[in-house]
Amino acid sequence: MISVNDFRTGLTIEVDGGLWRVMDFQHVKPGKGAAFVRSKLRNLRTGAVQEKTFRAGEKVAKAQIDNRKMQYLYANGDQHVFMDNESYDQIELPASSIEYELKFLKENMEVYIMMYQTETLGVELPNTVELVVTETEPGIKGDTASGGTKPAILETGLSVQVPFFVNEGDKLIINTTDSSYVSRA
Repeated sequence: MISVNDFRTGLTIEVDGGLWRVMDFQHVKPGKGAAFVRSKLRNLRTGAVQEKTFRAGEKVAKAQIDNRKMQYLYANGDQHVFMDNESYDQIELPASSIEYELKFLKENMEVYIMMYQTETLGVELPNTVELVVTETEPGIKGDTASGGTKPAILETGLSVQVPFFVNEGDKLIINTTDSSYVSRA
């Protein structure tokens, strides 16, 4: 058991029979009444986001999530195959459970698979990934001074806004939390 006063971003807890990851939290001490913790939680099974308020000092169960390093191998129809780097065991995840993560996954990419006991919860991506631009309008000389952006389609099918100087074939570093351009690789 863990106190809600000890919440931190990324902590995984069990509440009402569900597995939740703390995305954001705020300790509130009103002038009148008891203190409480306002939190934003994401369900690891469904992906749903919920705001929940806890009384200060309330105890919740901490969920033990194991992150196993695996390599993304290939798509087999609607299933996506991952291989454990140590034991060479393979698991399949349905596309519906990793819909967001598929925008960043390339073959042979190493990721962490979140496991709760024997249940596979999903894929944990690195903070940034390196992807190649497959389609974008050509940059025009002199456009870089304005600081504007244009759409670009990357090798995984992800569409992001990039600066004018980015061309087809460029390798870009993309932030996986908000699908935004970071820099050229």
